[in-house]
Amino acid sequence: MPALVVSPDLVRARTPAPAVTPQPAPARAPVASPSRQAAAAAPTPAPSAPQATPVPTQPALAPAPASAAAVVSPVRPLDDSVSAAPAAQEQDASPLPAPGTQTAAAAPAAGEREATQVSALRIRGTRAVELVADGEAELQRGDITLTADRLLYREVSDEAIAEGNVRLAQGTDEITGPAARIVVGARTGEFESPRYAITRRSDPRAGEAPREVTGSGEAEGLYFEGENQYRLRNATWTSCRPEDPDWYVKARDLHLDYDSEVGTMRHGTVVFKDVPMLWVPWAEFPLVGRRQSGLLAPTVGTSNKTGLDITQPYYWNIAPNYDATLSPRFMSRRGLQLGGEFRYLGEDHAGELRTEWLANDRVSGESRSLGAWQHQHRITSRLYASLDVNAVSDDEYFEDLSSRVSVASKVNLLRQGRLDYYGADWWSASALVQRYQTLSGDEPYRKLPELRLSANRAGMAGGTTWALESHYTDFEHPEKTRYVNGSRLVLYPQVSLPVERSGYFIIPKLGLHYTKYRLDDPYIAGGRTSITRSVPIFSIDSGLIFEREASYFGNAYQQTLEPRVFYVKAPDRKQDDIPVFDTARYDFSFAQMFSESAYSGSDRVADADQITVALSSRLIDPRNGAERLRVAVGQRHYFSDQRVALPGEPLRIDRRTDFLAALSGRVTATTTLNSAWQYNPRDSQTERFNFGVGWQPEYAKAINLNYRWTRGVLRDIDVSAQWPLGGRWYGVGRVTRSIRENRVTEAIAGIEYDGGCWVFRAVAHRFATTTDRVTQSLFLQLELNGLASIGSNPVGLLKRSVSGYGKINEPGSGRIFGTD
Repeated sequence: MPALVVSPDLVRARTPAPAVTPQPAPARAPVASPSRQAAAAAPTPAPSAPQATPVPTQPALAPAPASAAAVVSPVRPLDDSVSAAPAAQEQDASPLPAPGTQTAAAAPAAGEREATQVSALRIRGTRAVELVADGEAELQRGDITLTADRLLYREVSDEAIAEGNVRLAQGTDEITGPAARIVVGARTGEFESPRYAITRRSDPRAGEAPREVTGSGEAEGLYFEGENQYRLRNATWTSCRPEDPDWYVKARDLHLDYDSEVGTMRHGTVVFKDVPMLWVPWAEFPLVGRRQSGLLAPTVGTSNKTGLDITQPYYWNIAPNYDATLSPRFMSRRGLQLGGEFRYLGEDHAGELRTEWLANDRVSGESRSLGAWQHQHRITSRLYASLDVNAVSDDEYFEDLSSRVSVASKVNLLRQGRLDYYGADWWSASALVQRYQTLSGDEPYRKLPELRLSANRAGMAGGTTWALESHYTDFEHPEKTRYVNGSRLVLYPQVSLPVERSGYFIIPKLGLHYTKYRLDDPYIAGGRTSITRSVPIFSIDSGLIFEREASYFGNAYQQTLEPRVFYVKAPDRKQDDIPVFDTARYDFSFAQMFSESAYSGSDRVADADQITVALSSRLIDPRNGAERLRVAVGQRHYFSDQRVALPGEPLRIDRRTDFLAALSGRVTATTTLNSAWQYNPRDSQTERFNFGVGWQPEYAKAINLNYRWTRGVLRDIDVSAQWPLGGRWYGVGRVTRSIRENRVTEAIAGIEYDGGCWVFRAVAHRFATTTDRVTQSLFLQLELNGLASIGSNPVGLLKRSVSGYGKINEPGSGRIFGTD
């Protein structure tokens, strides 16, 4: 088979291979066939070019531009001659072969575009000017392939004109149509009546696998405007399967910018199931999920507090590190609320501002508002600052205007500023001012300010470790006639001698807890304005670690047995006259059993002469070191009666605590267990019992059961699940029932439908904010994959409420189950 090498600056003829005998119906050889020869075949002396007489026929393609010196003659069927070249180029002419699979490769000169290869059943033309490929024509350059029934390629202008069954492919992108004209290297030109499919990979979020998004559609015309730039006339776009899309965008003018990953439509309509749903004069939308300015899909919901609830957010992508969202919200019962959020990110700072304002609440008749500001700042490599300020106009703001349990049940809103300095690896200092806006109950003390200095230096003389915990706090309460105000200084130096080996550890420690108070009002403080307290504290923490190889249920494990003993000694110091600023008793747990003090804060230092004994065992997967199961039991024993207590706290008279047992772990690849038991040996009864089991065999399949019981206080059962119902339907829900009160405290019921390129969700939510007040909400959402969502979004609620919940229109492969 002949080969013709064409270069922009030099044309050299190469000896053709033996001619292929013409057949009535020439068949094109496969691409991999030996008959299709490479353009770099070894050159041999070229014969002189035969002369041919042009045969006039009707032109099938647009004529070459006037600047082209040589114009190829119209193609004659089954002819082995080439039209005569101008005299200036006649000496470089070489014959084109008889029909068959022929190849012409345009080899680049140094520093110019990469080689272009043209192949077809018949190729004719003038070298270094233009080639006409007829019959299964194909042009290939790099990863670009252009095929058509007939193709004209002008090498000087790098222009390809194609007719009949035209297909342009580059990587995973494909465009087809009846005709096209393209400048290959510049990626400019146009396609007539095309169908297209363009695929890009989205940036994965935390816990997700990368996801490919394919945008496809059709148009009256498609115009190439450079690499990754497409403009379409009277076009559609969808992320559904192109054969029969459930939804699509239809626009008079559509611009697809895959550099910024933004689509822009003018006079556009969103069509779902052949029903026009939304018309917009202008809109932008993400092509692969990247953010851009524009209207976001509205959220629509309803609740007994707000009535019909519609929010229409507008997102403003100010800069790569700044953005804002404006969110006007209409509530049929309350009125119009304006909301906004501004986020910023710098090299050494980040933060978020949020505000809401309801000028006139139709129910209360008052103006209602919210404001919040969170900021973090790295001032130097060692000095950091943070600010967290939250405020609302009234105590019922969240209960009336929020549909989230975690928000509606807020009691204290933090207002705090903080500075942290990290010195060497062994010390740090901080300063903060803190207060709260209290929506219910008594307000906590304000700290104006609190200064802290902490140090921990290992490897000192004799292998000792020296540590210091110190802080100074000014406490202030707005109700000065009921609460004493004052300051507190705490110094707690400590020294320990840790001995840690592979099979055991012993850590003796000695410290002195010194506290000094200065109180403002001696009458409220019991007649004293200055109180000092010093308590020496001694402790020994010790343990053994035994290991063995074990096998359970056919699986090999590394099993440990870890006994631990913790002893604490602290004398009784009179503390009844010391006010309580920020101190409470810890809840009894495994963590607290190995703590020196029974109290948080420093207003009480517990007297102690006690020993904690515990035994734990772990099953560890030797293949990856993952802990599969942990079992622990423990109890604390006292050698003396309790003498230090908070006001109103009963003194302990028992010489031993309740017995604690716990079991937790991922017992199989799909099942998790979590259980805790607190048993009172004196009364021979259970004080507290919690049990939870979760089963998640696959992504978006999860069942959870939790039971919580506290004697005389709590008895709840909690069931949550997400599960396929059949076909593409999924059910999701949660029920928390108080057996003790015989009522449902929270209920969620929802259905989801996965349409492949869209998802529909309907979720009802009911929760009790108090014993006699209930809030109900309804979420309806239509999410069009790769475009936007319409309606109120229940996904955040479902992820918080159903452990292991998976968003059904996100890929589960490689994901961490149940994460966002």
